[in-house]
Amino acid sequence: MMFQTLETRYATGSFATGLELAVRIGGVAAELDHHPELDLRFATLHVRLISRDVFGVTRRDLDLARRIGTIADDLGVTADPDVVEIVELALDTPDHAEIKPFWRAVLGYEDHPLHDREVRDLEGIGPALWFQQTDPHEEPRQRFHLDVRVPPEVAGPRIRAALAAGGTLVSDERAPTFVVLADPQGNKVCVTTGLGRD
Repeated sequence: MMFQTLETRYATGSFATGLELAVRIGGVAAELDHHPELDLRFATLHVRLISRDVFGVTRRDLDLARRIGTIADDLGVTADPDVVEIVELALDTPDHAEIKPFWRAVLGYEDHPLHDREVRDLEGIGPALWFQQTDPHEEPRQRFHLDVRVPPEVAGPRIRAALAAGGTLVSDERAPTFVVLADPQGNKVCVTTGLGRD
């Protein structure tokens, strides 16, 4: 169990076996009217179960997990839950309400349905960003920042939404390759495209 989800990764050994596992999971999911999130790679299939109506694990997820386990056993595929991890980003802030609209806009995310201090890609593809309470402090020199890489036609609307949400333009001298923005507390992000890169 990973917070609001059940997750495991199956070592399928081949793309064909992973695809067979995914197809069989799809059949059971249709039967149960409850659908997992699957990430098929060359030799693995990552399975995430969540009931999005409650944004957590329910009996439906447990029932589906058991059925998936039986399918995997039939195919001779083993689960490797020890390799599962979820990367989340945490941003220290004395006032999350001040900067949350900016980050929601620049990332194209939504509010977490249960936690006010978090924005996330509700499809579960991008990492969640949560806001860690801290004492007020001078704007720090950042050791890292986010690069949000989007198609060129998405960059302009994303930048305008972030500015409308309280952000400021730090630099557009390298646009359209990248534009540097900052939230109201000075935390920086680059909205990048593939245009103009060497």
